[in-house]
Amino acid sequence: MRTLSFSRLSLSKLIITAAIGSTLTLSPITAIAFEGELFSLKNRWEHTVTALPANERENTLKALVSEAEQLANQYSDEADVLVWQGIILASYARERGGLGALGTAGDARDALEKAIELDPQGLNGSAYVTLGALYDRAPGRPLGFGNSDTAEKMFQRALEIRPDGIDVNYYYAAFLKEEGNAQAAREHAQRAVNGTARDTRQASDEALRRDAEAMLSQL
Repeated sequence: MRTLSFSRLSLSKLIITAAIGSTLTLSPITAIAFEGELFSLKNRWEHTVTALPANERENTLKALVSEAEQLANQYSDEADVLVWQGIILASYARERGGLGALGTAGDARDALEKAIELDPQGLNGSAYVTLGALYDRAPGRPLGFGNSDTAEKMFQRALEIRPDGIDVNYYYAAFLKEEGNAQAAREHAQRAVNGTARDTRQASDEALRRDAEAMLSQL
């Protein structure tokens, strides 16, 4: 059984786009407010996980979890919002650690899976990346929901959507390394190093590129 660890969940991540398959019709004024709130939430999350010292991240993420929950309650049929809720919950679970983080991790999984029901692309693959990391790092039954086979399926789906993504290739490489498949891990770590950083995710993608370079030196 894997030990509970969310160390690979910190920097997954996303592009702000219109939700695909959403059933909620918004007026132009409401849509602008919705996008602005989500954009602010996303930026503050990225600052938290990439710039704040470790001893400040947990409390800040806890506050962001509350904001994300409020936004998800208001826009429950918007895949974008649910993906971001899942990402923030997953990051908070990582910072909390231990068995106490299992409930938070489960809430993250539920939000991401609901988002995929609304948007089969999972917000350009980002939902699948975070789900893969969750299924990989959570303990298996009876304590948790961790499952290596499901984790790999999530990573593969993300790769189908965004094969040159730095995030998906890095997290998949980390998964493969832990599974003992050094050759495949090396291949995907190299893809992460050579990957394309997203315009809206420069800080997090470049941090993952550096992590991938470090991983290559260990493989």
